Amino acid sequence: MGNLESTVLNMRKFFENNVTKSVAFRRAALQKLKTALLQNEQKIYDALKADLNKSVYEAYTTEVGMVLSEISFALKNLKKWAKPQKAKTPLVHLISKSYIYHEPHGIVLIMSPWNYPFMLTLAPLVGAIAAGNCVVVKPSRQTTATTKIISDIISGIYFPNHVKVLVNEEYDEVLHQKYDYIFFTGSTNVGRTVMKVAAENLTPVTLELGGKSPCIVDKSANVDLSAKRIIWGKFLNAGQTCVAPDYLYVHKSIKKEFIESAKKYIQKFFGATPENNPDFPKIINEKHFLRLSALLKNGTVAIGGGVNAAENKIAPTLLTDIDWSSPIMNDEVFGPILPILEFDEIRETIAAIKAQPKPLALYLFLTDKKTEKKLLTELSFGGGCVNDVVVHLATPYLPFGGVGDSGLGSYHGKNSFMTFSHPKSILKKSNILDLNIRYAPYDKSLKLVKMFLK
Repeated sequence: MGNLESTVLNMRKFFENNVTKSVAFRRAALQKLKTALLQNEQKIYDALKADLNKSVYEAYTTEVGMVLSEISFALKNLKKWAKPQKAKTPLVHLISKSYIYHEPHGIVLIMSPWNYPFMLTLAPLVGAIAAGNCVVVKPSRQTTATTKIISDIISGIYFPNHVKVLVNEEYDEVLHQKYDYIFFTGSTNVGRTVMKVAAENLTPVTLELGGKSPCIVDKSANVDLSAKRIIWGKFLNAGQTCVAPDYLYVHKSIKKEFIESAKKYIQKFFGATPENNPDFPKIINEKHFLRLSALLKNGTVAIGGGVNAAENKIAPTLLTDIDWSSPIMNDEVFGPILPILEFDEIRETIAAIKAQPKPLALYLFLTDKKTEKKLLTELSFGGGCVNDVVVHLATPYLPFGGVGDSGLGSYHGKNSFMTFSHPKSILKKSNILDLNIRYAPYDKSLKLVKMFLK
């Protein structure tokens, strides 16, 4: 028996002792995590700086702060979530009561990516712990500093039979163990592999994937404010964000004005040479840097295009003269390059977006309510914003997830607890009354049964 197989087996034995099902145990585990994060806050910032060159502000607002918020929300609501929920009972079940018990799946595998290596590892972990599971965590091998601090924190506060971080194990070995639930965040291609492997054991999955998320700026939009918010959201983490606007559709009547505003905010936010800005994040590795550098040859550079090969940095770049035949439109950009397309009639834009796989996010900038309703009704996507970008994932009250090629399932807030729980239905029957109409012989019962069921 291998070390990992033994780890999972020991976890299962620990889970079967029912220790993790106690609400008090779960709350204590979450409080330990919160305390440890606050104690190691500077080390976390240092790790994110080393891996992605994130500033402290960006590291807190998009990573550490979001995890702390998830923990606080779970601590506040866990007792209510874990309590059996009473459900309605139809008349046919006379003198009965119905309940839903939320039980943990058991042994959960969480596989996280490199772009938000802290938040996308620990946010789902909060939900898995809150629901009472034991958890195997497999962070990205691309972000070595962040993976190490996560491993150090987890091993310092949890028994390995409860939560275990895998650092050096190969993905194939990790994935082919027997789990009760798999939570994967990453690319659509790898997501297909995860789902295929999970199917062999009939293991349920949540897949948080990606895709080309559109952003539409209608002629009714506040152009300057739209540009400001889009530039902020697109170039967070140097564009290495699954919900970043991947491409922009701008009405042709305001395209010039929008580009001028966007240029203004790029220079205001990042300086004249963003690729040399010490606080601007870097591309994760040379492979992705070279891939993105090649995309700069698409269309016409309206602003940006600068590269710093020594630090794997690419300046925020706007590309014009782009259409669907341009190579940059073939796959998710996942970097600090924003291709801009123009449109005249909104129906043309709807048709173009519908022709693509369903995206993880979609953003609309407009004040025309009729057009807003049309777009939200006709287009399918995971989630999004009207007159903003990205921020829909920063609330515990909304489920976050994709649809179709962009994902399966959702989490955040109560939805995380629900994702990592199985809703077990229980009907409690009274012994006071027992109607004979359900028992044989049935010759006199059918008419009464039809009356009840109607």
